[in-house]
Amino acid sequence: MKKLEEYFEKTKGFGVLATADSSGKVDAAVYSRPHFLEEGTLAFIMRDRLTHHNLQSNPSATFLFVEEGPGYKGKRLFLKKAREENNPELVKKIKRRKYGDENEEPIYLVYFTLDRELPLVGA
Repeated sequence: MKKLEEYFEKTKGFGVLATADSSGKVDAAVYSRPHFLEEGTLAFIMRDRLTHHNLQSNPSATFLFVEEGPGYKGKRLFLKKAREENNPELVKKIKRRKYGDENEEPIYLVYFTLDRELPLVGA
Protein backbone atom coordinates (compact mmCIF):
# COMPACT_ATOMS: atom_id res chain seq x y z
CA MET A 1 0.00 0.00 0.00
CA LYS A 2 3.04 2.26 0.43
CA LYS A 3 3.45 2.41 -3.38
CA LEU A 4 -0.14 3.53 -3.73
CA GLU A 5 0.31 6.21 -1.07
CA GLU A 6 3.38 7.54 -2.91
CA TYR A 7 1.43 7.53 -6.20
CA PHE A 8 -1.29 9.75 -4.73
CA GLU A 9 1.26 12.06 -3.08
CA LYS A 10 3.04 12.68 -6.40
CA THR A 11 0.25 12.49 -8.99
CA LYS A 12 -2.11 15.33 -9.80
CA GLY A 13 -5.60 14.65 -11.04
CA PHE A 14 -9.17 14.32 -9.84
CA GLY A 15 -11.20 11.53 -8.30
CA VAL A 16 -14.76 10.27 -8.20
CA LEU A 17 -16.11 8.10 -5.39
CA ALA A 18 -19.02 5.89 -6.44
CA THR A 19 -21.38 4.24 -3.95
CA ALA A 20 -24.79 2.58 -4.05
CA ASP A 21 -27.53 2.25 -1.47
CA SER A 22 -28.97 -1.09 -0.31
CA SER A 23 -31.37 -1.22 -3.27
CA GLY A 24 -28.59 -0.57 -5.81
CA LYS A 25 -29.31 3.09 -6.59
CA VAL A 26 -25.90 4.50 -7.58
CA ASP A 27 -24.31 7.84 -6.71
CA ALA A 28 -20.99 9.35 -7.80
CA ALA A 29 -19.30 12.39 -6.28
CA VAL A 30 -16.02 14.23 -6.80
CA TYR A 31 -13.59 13.49 -3.94
CA SER A 32 -9.99 14.39 -3.30
CA ARG A 33 -7.26 11.78 -3.00
CA PRO A 34 -7.58 9.30 -0.14
CA HIS A 35 -5.73 9.71 3.14
CA PHE A 36 -3.48 6.78 4.03
CA LEU A 37 -3.60 6.20 7.77
CA GLU A 38 -3.21 2.86 9.49
CA GLU A 39 -1.40 0.02 7.75
CA GLY A 40 -3.65 -1.27 4.99
CA THR A 41 -6.32 1.39 5.57
CA LEU A 42 -7.23 4.50 3.64
CA ALA A 43 -9.85 7.10 4.46
CA PHE A 44 -11.97 9.87 3.01
CA ILE A 45 -13.37 12.90 4.81
CA MET A 46 -17.14 13.08 4.28
CA ARG A 47 -20.04 15.31 5.11
CA ASP A 48 -23.35 13.62 5.97
CA ARG A 49 -24.62 13.59 2.40
CA LEU A 50 -25.65 10.93 -0.13
CA THR A 51 -22.27 9.15 -0.37
CA HIS A 52 -22.08 8.84 3.41
CA HIS A 53 -25.71 7.77 3.60
CA ASN A 54 -25.18 5.01 0.99
CA LEU A 55 -22.24 3.61 2.96
CA GLN A 56 -24.49 3.05 5.98
CA SER A 57 -26.35 0.25 4.16
CA ASN A 58 -23.81 -0.84 1.52
CA PRO A 59 -20.10 -0.84 2.48
CA SER A 60 -18.79 -1.19 -1.10
CA ALA A 61 -17.37 1.78 -3.02
CA THR A 62 -15.14 2.48 -6.00
CA PHE A 63 -12.72 5.39 -6.27
CA LEU A 64 -11.80 6.34 -9.84
CA PHE A 65 -8.79 8.63 -10.19
CA VAL A 66 -7.92 10.34 -13.50
CA GLU A 67 -4.40 11.70 -13.84
CA GLU A 68 -3.90 15.26 -15.07
CA GLY A 69 -2.63 15.43 -18.65
CA PRO A 70 -3.37 13.91 -22.04
CA GLY A 71 -4.95 10.50 -22.45
CA TYR A 72 -6.63 8.32 -19.88
CA LYS A 73 -4.26 7.31 -17.11
CA GLY A 74 -5.14 6.67 -13.52
CA LYS A 75 -6.40 4.09 -11.06
CA ARG A 76 -9.57 2.36 -9.96
CA LEU A 77 -9.70 1.36 -6.30
CA PHE A 78 -12.36 -1.10 -5.17
CA LEU A 79 -13.03 -0.46 -1.50
CA LYS A 80 -14.91 -1.87 1.46
CA LYS A 81 -15.91 0.38 4.37
CA ALA A 82 -14.23 -0.79 7.56
CA ARG A 83 -15.47 1.83 10.03
CA GLU A 84 -16.05 5.53 10.52
CA GLU A 85 -15.67 8.12 13.23
CA ASN A 86 -16.87 11.62 13.90
CA ASN A 87 -13.63 13.13 15.17
CA PRO A 88 -13.41 16.83 14.20
CA GLU A 89 -9.93 17.24 15.71
CA LEU A 90 -8.46 14.36 13.67
CA VAL A 91 -10.19 15.61 10.52
CA LYS A 92 -8.80 19.10 11.11
CA LYS A 93 -5.32 17.63 11.55
CA ILE A 94 -5.26 15.55 8.35
CA LYS A 95 -7.35 17.53 5.86
CA ARG A 96 -5.43 19.13 3.03
CA ARG A 97 -7.57 22.24 2.50
CA LYS A 98 -7.46 24.54 5.49
CA TYR A 99 -10.24 26.93 4.54
CA GLY A 100 -13.99 27.11 4.12
CA ASP A 101 -15.06 24.24 6.40
CA GLU A 102 -15.81 26.08 9.61
CA ASN A 103 -19.55 25.35 9.84
CA GLU A 104 -21.36 23.07 12.30
CA GLU A 105 -22.28 20.33 9.80
CA PRO A 106 -21.15 16.86 10.98
CA ILE A 107 -17.99 15.60 9.32
CA TYR A 108 -16.81 11.98 9.28
CA LEU A 109 -13.59 10.14 8.65
CA VAL A 110 -14.61 6.98 6.80
CA TYR A 111 -12.02 4.17 6.72
CA PHE A 112 -11.79 1.60 3.92
CA THR A 113 -9.83 -1.53 3.13
CA LEU A 114 -8.59 -1.97 -0.43
CA ASP A 115 -10.10 -5.03 -2.11
CA ARG A 116 -8.54 -4.50 -5.54
CA GLU A 117 -6.60 -1.95 -7.57
CA LEU A 118 -6.82 -1.70 -11.36
CA PRO A 119 -5.55 0.80 -13.91
CA LEU A 120 -8.05 3.36 -15.19
CA VAL A 121 -8.14 1.71 -18.63
CA GLY A 122 -7.67 -1.99 -19.32
CA ALA A 123 -7.09 -5.04 -17.12
